[in-house]
Amino acid sequence: MARGCGAGNGVSPGRGIAYLPGMTSNPPDLRPDIAHSVIREVRREGQPTVGMVSLGCPKALVDSERILTRLRAEGYGISPDYAGADAVIVNTCGFLDTAKAESLEAIGEALNENGRVIVTGCLGAEPEYITGAHPKVLAVTGPQQYEQVLDAVHDAVPPDPDPFVDLLPASGVKLTPRHYSYLKISEGCNHKCKFCVIPDMRGRLTSRPAHAVLREAERLVEAGVKELLVISQDTSAYGVDLRHAEDRGHRAHIVDLARDLGGLGAWVRLHYVYPYPHVRDLVPLMADGLVLPYLDIPFQHADPGVLRRMARPAAAAKTLDEIAAWRAVCPDLALRSTFIVGYPGETEAEFRVLLEWLEEAQLDRVGCFKYEDVKGARSNVLPDHVPEEVKEERWQRFMAAAQAISAGKLAAKVGQRIEVIVDAVDAEAAVCRTTADAPEIDGNLFVDEGFEGLTAGDVVTVEVEEASEYDLWGSRINTI
Repeated sequence: MARGCGAGNGVSPGRGIAYLPGMTSNPPDLRPDIAHSVIREVRREGQPTVGMVSLGCPKALVDSERILTRLRAEGYGISPDYAGADAVIVNTCGFLDTAKAESLEAIGEALNENGRVIVTGCLGAEPEYITGAHPKVLAVTGPQQYEQVLDAVHDAVPPDPDPFVDLLPASGVKLTPRHYSYLKISEGCNHKCKFCVIPDMRGRLTSRPAHAVLREAERLVEAGVKELLVISQDTSAYGVDLRHAEDRGHRAHIVDLARDLGGLGAWVRLHYVYPYPHVRDLVPLMADGLVLPYLDIPFQHADPGVLRRMARPAAAAKTLDEIAAWRAVCPDLALRSTFIVGYPGETEAEFRVLLEWLEEAQLDRVGCFKYEDVKGARSNVLPDHVPEEVKEERWQRFMAAAQAISAGKLAAKVGQRIEVIVDAVDAEAAVCRTTADAPEIDGNLFVDEGFEGLTAGDVVTVEVEEASEYDLWGSRINTI
């Protein structure tokens, strides 16, 4: 993704700190990100309790889940509001200036509402930046520094475990709804894109052993998870650092891992897939139904000159050939991507190349960011930065083109019978997603008649009856 980390979701005292609100518009800021979640548990007398505000991308969400799981194992309660927490952890995003500003705002809110705040995450790599704005924070740690976070919590709120009462779910503490979960397979990135500082923040690629990923996935499915969302900084590169070694019967290669995950009986969705040649070996798994026919690929741009200035592969024409080959094998394949407009030096002619490429590629789900400087990024010093008004104008043109493509593709689904997963049910409708829709970032399918009896996590067949630019409406097909 262009942003690496999203802007994150703040919380208000009324919502409570463990509730992480979803998007309200389509397309949103394109973060397969924080999902609706409320943590509710009965606090035992004297139990130390911690709250969590989790900002940014799904990799950060997994970090938050790991921290909370460790704390829960030590006997800490998890508070759904500021008032009930003895201290609050804010897991920050620090990729863009806008994300940094939102992180500082969230830290300030936590200080105002609770007063005892520990900061971690990507922005924690700049402790002076945080303490300069908020000198009263108790501690600042960087990304993936789980032990330092735990030490800071111990100092602020000493643990007081009761082994007869403090039971930890087998799947750990999750901030997503029960029926889907993010599955992080690696950390870090070996790419050197000029606009990105993720390798500086999170280091080079470090893959988890395949057997460890499978073990976690099995526990999740046993706990009721119906959809596994595979995430990393570079999913296609999984196992490169391990030389794709086999350990305990499982090979550390994304194709082998996807095949193994596909055998667990849950939906498997792949995010952050770079278009390496071996991606073509994933597509048959999608055609066979082992993995969802969905690829989230950060193309970023299409003009060769812009891609070279980004320090990214510049074979956009070859990428179109790859897309055609993937669709020949799996016609139902849904492609999502994000792009950057207004990159330094981008000319009108280069932008038109991007629009023409988008029209030919006919991507299903598309988002776009206006370029921003990022502290420490090599792109900051490139010449010919694009004026803000030009960035805005190009962004509007790009999104109009993407919207037209999306509207046409969804209109073609009217009359089809498709499988959906139910995300939520209220008095008016069941909110569902198709295999082409990741939670929080893509569209929805709404069933507003005959949805009685449906619950989150159900997988049902519907007939599509209506389409808009980004969403679908349909009716449930009675299979009895």
